[in-house]
Amino acid sequence: MQQGLPIFSAQEIKAIDAFTIQSEPISSFDLMERAALKCSQWIIKHYELKHIFKICCGLGNNGGDGLAIARQLLEQGYKVEVFIINYSESYSKDFLINKQRLEDLFPQFIMEVNEVKQLPHFHATDIVIDALFGIGLSKPLFGLAADCVSHINKSGAEVIAIDVPSGLFVDKHTDKTLHIIKATYTLTFQNPKLGFMFAENNQYVGKGHVLDIDLRWPKSIYDCCQTFYLTEQAIKQLIKPRQKFSHKGSFGHSLLVVGSQGKMGAAIMSAHALLRSGAGLLTVCIPQCGYDIMQTSVPEAMALVKGNEYLEFTELDVTNYSAIGLGPGIGTEQETQKSIKTILESAKKPLVIDADALNAISLNKEWLTLIPGNSILTPHPKEFERLTKAVTNDFDRHELQIAFSKQHKVYVVLKGAHTCITTPDGKSYFNSTGNSGLAKGGSGDVLTGLMTGLLAQGYTSFEASVIGVYVHGLAGDITKDEKGEVAMIPTDVIENLPNAFKQLTND
Repeated sequence: MQQGLPIFSAQEIKAIDAFTIQSEPISSFDLMERAALKCSQWIIKHYELKHIFKICCGLGNNGGDGLAIARQLLEQGYKVEVFIINYSESYSKDFLINKQRLEDLFPQFIMEVNEVKQLPHFHATDIVIDALFGIGLSKPLFGLAADCVSHINKSGAEVIAIDVPSGLFVDKHTDKTLHIIKATYTLTFQNPKLGFMFAENNQYVGKGHVLDIDLRWPKSIYDCCQTFYLTEQAIKQLIKPRQKFSHKGSFGHSLLVVGSQGKMGAAIMSAHALLRSGAGLLTVCIPQCGYDIMQTSVPEAMALVKGNEYLEFTELDVTNYSAIGLGPGIGTEQETQKSIKTILESAKKPLVIDADALNAISLNKEWLTLIPGNSILTPHPKEFERLTKAVTNDFDRHELQIAFSKQHKVYVVLKGAHTCITTPDGKSYFNSTGNSGLAKGGSGDVLTGLMTGLLAQGYTSFEASVIGVYVHGLAGDITKDEKGEVAMIPTDVIENLPNAFKQLTND
């Protein structure tokens, strides 16, 4: 099975470049030319000839990319000025070859920058291309290189970063007091980078675009990869076809433990989303105050009443349910907390645990040992912090998430712009669908229902997690196209779950 697009480390990417050069075979210079051409093609597609491009080149292979892009754009009639930032006396071989080629064809457009006062003036209307440093950066920028980055950032010009915004580390946290390019667009090669997945780097990466440059990697590197970016192709492979002679029992009987006084909306949304997942039967465990609301709003669901204004029970027979989701809208009353413990103690199958069920566990951390193996936990960052501890950056949180999944043998779905699923075996899967229109109360309730319904149909916890996250985001993207990010609401997203599944199954 294709797990998605692998996210390789900087060290692995260097090994992949070397493997491609050896196995294709292709020279390192020609591989650089190919990468540059992909960038030039993207630029030509998005910018007219009237624009002025000012390309700042470092002295390594990233600078070589910039020189090749300059030559290719000049050959297409674009206005280009090249500035070689001489921050050291060390040059890569391919940089020097590209410099000579550019000098032979367009010497009048090349300027050498040896000190700060020689830095060019950037107009707000210019398009600046950052080709100073790539993935090989191992230490913070200083001297002339740092001055150049600051100069670009102050210009107000659009910035296109090549592969990685200069000054940004892709595999570890970058101190925000350092000099880092703030790109409008980042054109990265072959695979997304780990650093692009995190909110803390969004101000530097801007809008990221992955350009396929036909790199090849050995099976040994792929087999060792622990981090992936979900793709439509990978999700399509996981969705099971529905058989002609299926019946409602074929698709499982789900139980949702949801709702309380004033929070029945969360229960309704999770129930509607579960039914849209394709599940066969749904029972909703709710307090008495929500009975009429549920029976009226979700006629397809059966209702099991426990408690009055909030959920309250000391026993609950869960043996006949294919999957159980709990948390949306339940509150954290003491009696409700005890009810959550009852389910944790009696459940033998993986659970989907969200919202106030997570908060109840956070208030009683000894209950972590009661969570059935392979359960799916769906916290937002603050809920995850309550479960674990506070961290200072996204990279540390990611490592903590991996450790938590491994320690407790659970799937953690940490919600965000690139929702990350971590698995009990230490792998990470970042989502590629969704938009900021999903950043509204109720979106998590929709996701909980969707995942619970998938789990009930016989999907594994891994499959339910990645399909649920991807489909939820895809439905959000479809909704964005219809209504826009500002005005769309979670119930709109529920209505587009059928369209998302239809796109993935070709129904």
